[in-house]
Amino acid sequence: MPHTAALATNPAPAAPALLRRPPIPAAKERGPRPVLPEAFHKPHVVRPAASPARSKRRHRRLIASFALSVLAPLLLAAGYLYDRAADQFASDAGFAVRKEEGMSGIDLLGGLGDLGGGDTADADILHAYLQSQDLVTAVEAEFDLRAVWSAPHARDPLFALEPEASLEDLVDYWQRMVRVSYDPGSGLIEMQVRAFEAADAQHIAEVVLSRSGEMINALSDQAQEDATRHARRELSEAEARLQDARARLTRFRATTRVVDPAADVQSQMGLIDTLQQQLADEMIKLDLLRNRTRDTDPRIDQAERRIEIIEGRIEAERQKFGNAAQDRASYAETVSEFERLTAEREFAEGAYVAARAALDAAVAEARRQSRYLAAFIAPTRAETARFPDRPLILLVAGLFAVLLWAIGTLVFYSLRDRR
Repeated sequence: MPHTAALATNPAPAAPALLRRPPIPAAKERGPRPVLPEAFHKPHVVRPAASPARSKRRHRRLIASFALSVLAPLLLAAGYLYDRAADQFASDAGFAVRKEEGMSGIDLLGGLGDLGGGDTADADILHAYLQSQDLVTAVEAEFDLRAVWSAPHARDPLFALEPEASLEDLVDYWQRMVRVSYDPGSGLIEMQVRAFEAADAQHIAEVVLSRSGEMINALSDQAQEDATRHARRELSEAEARLQDARARLTRFRATTRVVDPAADVQSQMGLIDTLQQQLADEMIKLDLLRNRTRDTDPRIDQAERRIEIIEGRIEAERQKFGNAAQDRASYAETVSEFERLTAEREFAEGAYVAARAALDAAVAEARRQSRYLAAFIAPTRAETARFPDRPLILLVAGLFAVLLWAIGTLVFYSLRDRR
């Protein structure tokens, strides 16, 4: 084949001399084995790859920096905590804001009422009040907090309050010594008060509980006042309207000299009825006289005269109902004015009764929804001091010291390696 012929005519080029391996002679052509020195007949000894580690300057610097940055502060902190730090006693208390809500008859039958539910908004207010300056000032007025919390200041200036601390410093120290935990879901508040004496811690907790109860009572009173303010205003306006209506009716009676125009009109109507009855009798008598006597009888003239007088009196009495006299109004006007004033008085009386009932209902509802502070854990009195928590403080301080030392060392060597 052409390719095979090309390979036969063009053999592969020879390898360079440096890359070619010399031929291995046959066993007979190698000759005698050379004799090795005596040292080569000794057993082979393996020498170590590196010499043993030796302490260098940077190692000593690391150890010294660790001792100065970590061990020395921990020793100083342990000495202060166990030798100079004053023991602190804790008093625990737990309470919640409850609302006393009554039940109607339907709720009692259906079992839908709630005898005492908590108010989350009031619990939030109380939680904020426990950390406020107002409470600190109130407790300070009843219990000398500065004297109690600054008693060990000469020996323990780190954990004790300064004797000449300002109100702001006292409030900040209050945040440290009075720990408050609050569960918004249930409305339960737990409080821990610390002091350097167990009796002082318990006393402070009792004062705080008392002041908190007063604040909740003030909130309840304010809520009741807010609930009844509108009803009281409506009642006041109704009272003023009723007094004005009665005063105008009294002035009307004094002016017209009529206590009850309806009764007066009834009396006038009775008088007119009587006169009409007399007129009828006189007219009958006149007819009888005319039938029995002559027209010249003087009794006829007298009868006619009596009839004219009675008719004039009837007409005069009837005029009182329509036309007003010079010194007094007509009976129609008098009765109309009296009825208007009477209607206004009756309306004012009805409005007053309704406003009074609304106020009574608002007061009853406000009392039914009164708030109070329920303590489920009374302020306790400790037997042993649990604070300051010395092991925990040393552990946290050690972790921070080691972390700062490690970060500082890494930064130092990274900067040195960059040079």
